[in-house]
Amino acid sequence: MADLRARIKASAKADAVTCQVDWAVNGSVKEGQRLGRDMAKLMLRAYNAEADNAVRVVKPHTREAVKNRLTTTRDTIGKLGTLMRIVISTDYHRLRLREIELTADYLARVEVEREAARAERERLREEAKVMKEIERERARLAKERAHYAAVVAKLTAKGDGEGLRRAQEQLETVDDAIAGVEQRAANVRAGYVYVISNIGAFGPDVVKIGMTRRLEPMDRVRELGDASVPFRFDVHALFFSEDAVALETALHQKLAHKRVNLVNQRREFFYATPAEVKELLVGLGDDHVLEYTDTAEAIEWRASQPGRREVPGGQRNTDVGGDGDLSDDGA
Repeated sequence: MADLRARIKASAKADAVTCQVDWAVNGSVKEGQRLGRDMAKLMLRAYNAEADNAVRVVKPHTREAVKNRLTTTRDTIGKLGTLMRIVISTDYHRLRLREIELTADYLARVEVEREAARAERERLREEAKVMKEIERERARLAKERAHYAAVVAKLTAKGDGEGLRRAQEQLETVDDAIAGVEQRAANVRAGYVYVISNIGAFGPDVVKIGMTRRLEPMDRVRELGDASVPFRFDVHALFFSEDAVALETALHQKLAHKRVNLVNQRREFFYATPAEVKELLVGLGDDHVLEYTDTAEAIEWRASQPGRREVPGGQRNTDVGGDGDLSDDGA
């Protein structure tokens, strides 16, 4: 960008605009040529003002429209300067168009980096919550184990064989739970994969597929349904996998052509029904024990429908998942 702007500056002082005047003003051809040069400078200033504004307002998704507008400005200057044959040079115009393209690319890269940083902060926050949850569970299980260990010691001293057997079974159960927690803490790929939807927020045929390492995965689902969306999410599937990362990735790849956001891959929403995702899960292998709900209850959204006669814009409300469908705009 710095190199390009240096070239633009050099070109503006040299051949950015051309003018051909061969008639006299006040009986002097030189006066006519000077008038032409002055008009050419004025036209170049107008063009540069439009180009500078284009660079200020361009966005990644508007680059072509902004470039077309600048090209229209160049054509208009050419028409207005026909008498003096004033023309913004093709090379200079190409440089200014390139400036718009680079600016749009830069903004896109900045947004990608910003989103990556946001995702990393979210990952670190989530990881911190996981570790706190694991520490709490460790403390709870350690306390429970100490209790049963004390019971075993007392029953051993009393010679209560039946009570001792039951207490030892409880102690073994706690030891297994402790081993499971330690395994979860060591295996960063283990966790729960979830399939959720939100009819009231996104429509009937949109699902979110994600994963969480939380010991209590519903805590993560509840967080997703906080104040950022009008209704809580419905859970269609929630199951544990030793390699939840790979399973989540496999589902995302199979539904890549149905992504809602084709720019930001971290947005895990897809144009798919819960039943479609279930078929994919079944096809991925028999090792996943599925408790799957195809239909979204959408309790809050459905309870809100009777009291709503019209939505903004005067459109009549339709019953998504019932007698009607939600339009693309509504989704």
